[in-house]
Amino acid sequence: MKQVAIGKPVDNFTVVATSDKTFDLTTCKGKKLVLYFYPKDSTPGCTTEGQDFRDLHDQFERANTLVFGVSRDSLKSHENFRSKQCFPFELISDPEEALCRQFDVIKEKNMYGKKHMGIERSTFLIDEQGVLRQEWRKVKVKGHVQEVLEAVKSI
Repeated sequence: MKQVAIGKPVDNFTVVATSDKTFDLTTCKGKKLVLYFYPKDSTPGCTTEGQDFRDLHDQFERANTLVFGVSRDSLKSHENFRSKQCFPFELISDPEEALCRQFDVIKEKNMYGKKHMGIERSTFLIDEQGVLRQEWRKVKVKGHVQEVLEAVKSI
């Protein structure tokens, strides 16, 4: 599976998500899709980012856009996180990092002086035909979701 590139169709993928759902990119044809990758459930930045997507979810829906969060956490962890935060969208579990690698979000990180491989907070906007239209890498949470919403509305 090749990595994504702006202006190119995204290769189909099938993943598991919360609410016992299996998600297949082809089922989104006719809708825009926002995939936001985040490092870990229930951590401060990831919680804030999810809450921002939650708070603007109705506007994304009105713009014919599905939102999915993606991390390497288990479905059980995702279900707890989603329930606690009242997220109206599904979370995708990618413990094998297949989707993470397709979107090239696994990067070397440095935490407290120790290097490890982890998810670099990133967001991707895919149009109704399955073409990657925009990407945000090394995301800073503050104001990010509003910026994504504006991009959704512009296509």
